[in-house]
This record gives sequence, C-alpha cells and structure tokens, in this order.
Amino acid sequence: MNILILSCGTRNKIVQYFRRTLAGGRGNVIATDCSAIAPALYEADRHYIVPRMTDAGYLDVIYDICKKEQITGVLSLIDPELSLLAEHEEAFRQLGVTVIGSAYALCEMTLDKFQMYHWLKEHGYLCARSYMDKAEFFRDAEAGEITYPVFVKPARGSASIAISKVSDRETVDLLFAHDEGLMIQEFLDGQEIGADVYIDMISGEIVSIFTKKKIKMRAGETDKAVSFKDEKLFALIQRFVKEAGFRGQIDIDIFEIGGEYYISEVNPRFGGGYPHAYECGADHMKLICNNLEGKANAPVIGEYRSDVYMMKYNEIMIRTEDEI
Repeated sequence: MNILILSCGTRNKIVQYFRRTLAGGRGNVIATDCSAIAPALYEADRHYIVPRMTDAGYLDVIYDICKKEQITGVLSLIDPELSLLAEHEEAFRQLGVTVIGSAYALCEMTLDKFQMYHWLKEHGYLCARSYMDKAEFFRDAEAGEITYPVFVKPARGSASIAISKVSDRETVDLLFAHDEGLMIQEFLDGQEIGADVYIDMISGEIVSIFTKKKIKMRAGETDKAVSFKDEKLFALIQRFVKEAGFRGQIDIDIFEIGGEYYISEVNPRFGGGYPHAYECGADHMKLICNNLEGKANAPVIGEYRSDVYMMKYNEIMIRTEDEI
C-alpha cells in the first residue's frame, strides 16, 4: 500500500504519521509539492517536485506518479486541490487509486463560505450571520440585528488569508471598493473549538471524533489547545456530518457561546491541528489504511485522552543544495 500526499508544504507530522503506520514493509509514503523547499517532502520515502495545481498538465504529472509508485490512495493538504481530486475521482479509480476525501459538491461548498452559511442556515444549525450584499448588512446593522465588529473576508478563501476585523461602516466600504467576492460575517465571541473527524469510506459511518478547545491561534491555525469531551457536541457533529454526507478526513471549526454550539467552517482534509488528535490517541492514519485495505472501521468516537495540552513550536529542517 502506497499513499500519495499532495501539496505537503510544512505538514511534516502528517507525513511522519503515515510513515509510522506503513512501517515494517507495509507500504511507502510519497509526497509532492511545487516548491523544492517544502520541508515535509523530505519526511517521505520518496518525493516529487510538481507544477502548480493550476498549471496545464498538472493532473497528468500526478497520474504518472500514481502509475510509477503504484499508489493506493491520494489526498491533498490544501483546500483548492480537494475539488480537483474529487472532480477527477473516476480517473484516479481507473488507475486503482482511491481519492481520500469528500465529493466534489461538498468540497466546493466548504470552499465557498457563503454557500456553506446558507446550507447551515437552511438545515437549522446555529452559525454566524453572513452577507455578500453590503447594503443588506448596513440595513440590518442600522436595525440592530447585527453589531460591530464584524469580519470581512473572501467568500472563497483559506488559511485565514485577507481577513479583516472591522468596527465601522467606512472600513467595510473601503474593503469592498478594493476587492471583489468579499463577504461580511458576524463576529462570534465565544470559545473556539476544533473537531477532527473521520468518516469511514466503506461504511459511510462516523467512526472517530476528536475535539479540542483552542487557546491561541497563529496564521489561521491552532497554536495552543486542550483536548476535551462533550457528548452534546459529539451528537451535534454526528448529525451534521451525516446530514451533509462527508467522507474521509474532515476538520470542523465550532464556537461555544452560552452553552450552545455554532458551526463556523469545515475543511474536508487534515487540519493544521490534527497532530493534537493523533498524539491523544485518535489515529486516523490507521483508519484510512484500513479502508484502503478494504476493511471497514469500528466506531471509536471519543476514545482519546482528554485534558491534554498541545503547544506548537518552531522547528527547522536543513538540506544542502545537492539534497534538494
């Protein structure tokens, strides 16, 4: 069994965990990135420098790697590439490769935050009020239905890029005058929570949920957090995930406000804080590999250590020019 990890970037731990799972001759981990100085490349058994995913011929390069390396399963660690993989799932299947992820429509919905907001609202989930029409927002603000501060962000975006916390009408006008595709989102003032969830790719059942309270964020990712368990939250996640129809690994951002849980965003991939889950006992690499071997997983929801703190810190990788 060989796993192909696309756009690995700085996700060294993800590569390490898959290698650990496939140790002892079980298989290899192959990593790709468009940059030769993406450090996670050098954690893999073998790696390839590939074109940008937007370049013509990119998928042909990936297909060739799949053939050469006899890949069993492929996944990406960046949001824009998830839709690309899902859209070409049949082409990968023809090569004997399983795309580890959700369907195309779900990948597109989660990438479009305004579309995700409408889905959540229509299905009765608590979520942050959102607007694409600034005039509508100004009317609601004047009526007292929403108050400043608010977030102004790209409706289609990731990694917390180009997000502004705004406290007045003038700044909203200024931002909308300089960028297209912006949305205004209610500021949720509460405890931010992250959930790492695995939905079995054979049975379709949710088999693992790990939750953490975020203590500090940095560059859109969890920097410090503590694991915890709450059956009410587990039940909400199970209902939401089943109703939406996700598959494989997903990462959910949630807010707890006054004892109620608000769903914020979903990333149908490994989130930056997943190592916390793994180190507490939520081994989703094992679950993925079981699925790739044709084995359905038994549920292990909540079977992890709680009250465990994660604290990220900087590390470096050194390579000489002839090693890159």
